[in-house]
Amino acid sequence: MKTKNKFRMAALCMGLVLALTGCGSAASDSSSASAVSAADSTAASAASSQAASSQAASETAQDLTGQTLMIYCGAGMQEPFEEIAAAFSEATGCEMNVTYANAAQIQTQITQSQEGAFFIAGSADEVKPVEEYVVSSTDLVKHIPVLAVADGNPKGITGIADLAREDVTTVTGDAEATPIGKIAQKAFQDFGVADQVTLAATTTTAPQLATVIALGEADAAIIWKENCNTEGVEVCQTTDLDAYVKTVPAARLSFAADDPAADAFAEYLAGQEAAGIWAEYGYEQVQ
Repeated sequence: MKTKNKFRMAALCMGLVLALTGCGSAASDSSSASAVSAADSTAASAASSQAASSQAASETAQDLTGQTLMIYCGAGMQEPFEEIAAAFSEATGCEMNVTYANAAQIQTQITQSQEGAFFIAGSADEVKPVEEYVVSSTDLVKHIPVLAVADGNPKGITGIADLAREDVTTVTGDAEATPIGKIAQKAFQDFGVADQVTLAATTTTAPQLATVIALGEADAAIIWKENCNTEGVEVCQTTDLDAYVKTVPAARLSFAADDPAADAFAEYLAGQEAAGIWAEYGYEQVQ
């Protein structure tokens, strides 16, 4: 009898254990299912919100189909500005007619053609010769000059003073045509090396400076930071040019003072999408 009771007691205990295990498993499965369901719900909500946001942005973008904007932009900023112009055109349908050239060429074209909506200049100084045609100007991003050298810095250049060495050749932008050329000339004078720098060549646009160094035709150049993405060129780590940082302005021209398309583009330039494109190319926001 005692033996049977023991068996019965053991069976009863085993049943309770199995029942409790089953309940725990069911609770665990239920909890996991709830977590998955919640995650799915959150993801769906986020996707729905993103889709709604994109749809709202699309719906609020002004339809400028059939409109055209003529814009002048410094050649050194061609890569980021091409993306900015293309993004605006895609969003609005506006045709973007952009001329990329050095500052002197753009100034002449504005004066002679008497047309255009914006001048995206390498610095505010480049707008002054045509300021009679400018109705407003907005600073977009910092334009940072750097000392560029050949990859690996084989000449061991550490700053502007080293450009006076006899074994170092330098290439500069044309001071009469480009803002970066003016900066180089001013820096040479400020550091007292203007009469000692050995010039290999001068160029009419900023991007050409990096090309000359990459080809091994010069050892160094004062160049815009964003133009140093050429293979075979690197930035010399020096603070010598910190005082020469400029800003890129969007100067709105009087020929498009009442143009709705120009209004829309001015708003786009001040927005986050345009700022993000500038940042991708190494430009820093104006504080």
